[in-house]
Amino acid sequence: VQLQASGGGLVQAGGSLRLSCTASGCAFAIMGWFRQAPGKERDFVAAIDWTGGYTYADSMEGQFTISRDNAKNTIYLQMDALKPEDTAVYYCAASLNNPIVSQVRELGTYDYWGQGTLVTVSS
Repeated sequence: VQLQASGGGLVQAGGSLRLSCTASGCAFAIMGWFRQAPGKERDFVAAIDWTGGYTYADSMEGQFTISRDNAKNTIYLQMDALKPEDTAVYYCAASLNNPIVSQVRELGTYDYWGQGTLVTVSS
C-alpha cells in the first residue's frame, strides 16, 4: 500500500496550486490532507470519504477544495488565494475504515501516510 503525493511547489501569494495523492494497493474509505509548517505540529486540512462526503478545517473552507476520483484512487486539493502562512509540507493520509465525524480531523485516525509535498508561498 502506498500513497504518492505530488503537485507542491513555489507560488506567489494569491496564486493557486493543486495537489494530488494517488493510492495504490487498495481502496481507502477515507483520504485526506494534513500540513506541517516548520516548527509546528501537523494539522488537519481536509478529508473526503468514498461517497464524496467531505470535511474541512474551519479556517480552510472556502479557500481549499478537496475532491476525489474513485476510478483513479486519487484525491485532489485545490488551493486558491494562497498566503505565506500556507507554506508547509502537505501530507496525504488514508484509512481503510470510515471514521465517526468527531475523529475525521485526528491524526490517529489515519493508518497510511504519503511522503509529503512541499508548498512554499512567497510574499
